[in-house]
Amino acid sequence: MTQASSIAPYIKEIGRGKEGARSLTRSQAADLLGLVLDGQVSDLEIGAFCIAMRVKGESPQEMAGFLDAAHARLAKVQFDQPVVVIPSYNGARKLPGLTTLLAALLARKGAAHGFAVLIHGSNSEASRVPTQAVWEHAFGSFFKPNQVLAGIESAPNAINSIVNQTAYQAGLPLHVSTDALCPALNSLLQVRRTIGLRNSAHSLVKLMNPTNRPDALIISSYTHPEYLTSMTETLQLTASHAMLLRGTEGESVADARRRPRMDGFVHGQPIALCDAQEGSLASLPDWPKTCDAAATAAYTQAVLQGQLPTPEPIAQQVEHILHLMRLMQEKT
Repeated sequence: MTQASSIAPYIKEIGRGKEGARSLTRSQAADLLGLVLDGQVSDLEIGAFCIAMRVKGESPQEMAGFLDAAHARLAKVQFDQPVVVIPSYNGARKLPGLTTLLAALLARKGAAHGFAVLIHGSNSEASRVPTQAVWEHAFGSFFKPNQVLAGIESAPNAINSIVNQTAYQAGLPLHVSTDALCPALNSLLQVRRTIGLRNSAHSLVKLMNPTNRPDALIISSYTHPEYLTSMTETLQLTASHAMLLRGTEGESVADARRRPRMDGFVHGQPIALCDAQEGSLASLPDWPKTCDAAATAAYTQAVLQGQLPTPEPIAQQVEHILHLMRLMQEKT
């Protein structure tokens, strides 16, 4: 770039409309988002960037570059064992938000199988019920990494986390807000509240690894079928460990009514897990009639306590995640 504090040359490339826009290289995309996250551009340029990418759509090379920029600026959560990472950014709109249930079920498994569970998220959609609200109704508060080693100075560019097995044995996930990981990235997510549209950050956070573990398993999701191809190519390009599924209202949890297609990735290599369930629904889960946080939390607790059955699609998702964790260990 000729102007270190401007992304105008990049906007000129990506902002020519759906047919005329040209994709950036991975390094160009990393530079562009780096300037945005470092506060080197104006609000007007940020808005232009968000709209241009929304119209054009991100190429796998561009998304890989955005991930490079984000990873270089994250305050990463430190783990001393494998970890399953669950992004939660959409929240519940019409259906009960069961990301909390998925995380709690996985954390129980993690206590027995030696892995941790981390949720990261931010609420950029005021009209939805965030996962944090459900969790707080169910369990009181999130168990946050910064509660673990209070008073002990963390390593540079890192967030303190548990270095022993105490919380893992308790079967609880950890949670960290996007604002703690990278305030500038959270600010980019919040642009949605101003312009009313998602931007590249909303796709980026579903693919990023906010931990020190290169072997973290990312539970990622897409909302529209066309994203299956682009996200698959990005996961392959970045050699990621991941599960990719059609999310429930954008959340990375299987639809409790009908099993979605699920794909796995180990070092970026695709692994078929299961196809989408077809045919008519035989029954519906005995779940809340609304997406209210308190009602969803009560349902979550009832399932965890064995008073209600775990919805079969979510139970299958848990088993597929365990399968991927075993494959990752075998290929390490």
